[in-house]
Amino acid sequence: CLGLDVFFSIFLFPEIKHSLKFHAMISSGNPNIPDYMAAANFEEVEMAYYDSNMKTPEPRHALMRILIQNNQQDWEGMSEGYINYEQLLRVQTDSFKQHSNQTGGVHIIQQMLGCDWDDETEKVIGYNQYGYNGEDFLTFDLETETWIAANPQADTTKQEWDGNTANNQYWKNIVINVYPFWLKKYLIYASGFLDRPELPSVSLLQKTPSSPVSCHATGFFPHRAVMFWRKDGEELHEDVDQGETLPNHDGSFQMRVDLDISSVTPEDWRRYDCVFQLFGVKEDIVTKLDKAVIRTNEGKSEIRGDGD
Repeated sequence: CLGLDVFFSIFLFPEIKHSLKFHAMISSGNPNIPDYMAAANFEEVEMAYYDSNMKTPEPRHALMRILIQNNQQDWEGMSEGYINYEQLLRVQTDSFKQHSNQTGGVHIIQQMLGCDWDDETEKVIGYNQYGYNGEDFLTFDLETETWIAANPQADTTKQEWDGNTANNQYWKNIVINVYPFWLKKYLIYASGFLDRPELPSVSLLQKTPSSPVSCHATGFFPHRAVMFWRKDGEELHEDVDQGETLPNHDGSFQMRVDLDISSVTPEDWRRYDCVFQLFGVKEDIVTKLDKAVIRTNEGKSEIRGDGD
């Protein structure tokens, strides 16, 4: 018989990896957004951000501020890299519009660069992906050191980039050596900081009496959590809509799971509950389906988002 901790780790969170990601975006033809944006995410939390409307990058999380206090030189190098990368990204992706025969109008180019690292198996998964106008465009294949075109418009750029072996070796080294090095370094800084789980507040929300009931958890940390509805102690898979895990502005996370109650009779409500489980915490947060605690848009209680 598996102990609770082992069961929790293997079956509910089967792939526990650490991650470091860099997101960059270039836009043209849209005056409502910056021409260039860049952000770094560590463990799915945005740590630093920069855009072309700012003078310097800014830390977005307490952990990054701790890093700056301990190593100002690293932060200065990172900040310089954020700013200078705009020109490199423009040069890299200049062919996107030309080869797609789309030189006018609004265009958005995105890049996601990073790695996942499993600290038990030591396995590193690196990735370098480009999107163009909201669609996948090019993905780097680490094994072959070539590019995979997501659509015919990317074929010409793929052929050009495949021929630049030095550049491809550079990207491979970045995602399988450089990024894992920084990821492990950040984990040392984060030791103890990320090990303190924060439990969420859990609410039942409903827009109208005929709408699904949403079980909403917000303020939890880290992001490794699951939430589900049960009936008579058994997890439900039908009449359930699982939402995404989303970041809050303070570095914590939120998630929701909706239950369609259209076929649930009033006397059966007591048979349902919502369960929230956070990695590293043994006790579940269980919320009974109860009309008395549901927040709705009717009456004095009003459903509001975290940013409202």
